[in-house]
Amino acid sequence: MLVLLIMCAGVIVGGWFFPQKYKKLNEKIQVVCTILLIFSMGVMLGRQDNLLEQIASIGLTSLLFAVIPILASIILVYFLTKRLMNKNKEE
Repeated sequence: MLVLLIMCAGVIVGGWFFPQKYKKLNEKIQVVCTILLIFSMGVMLGRQDNLLEQIASIGLTSLLFAVIPILASIILVYFLTKRLMNKNKEE
């Protein structure tokens, strides 16, 4: 929950308070932070003693964390498009 609150605060700051002239710098900082995040996740996984034993379980969990949001997005876009396209045709 804390991650979502921090992310929402970032959206608010970026959307309303962050100056447009720093946009390129912000993009570069985001790329660097993303690289550091991926690297630190790799280090955390590599430090686990039983990583090879858990690799199947980690893979399945990762697959679920990817597939569920993708399917939910597809379903949501399908129904919203269907609903909004019908409204546009009626007008």
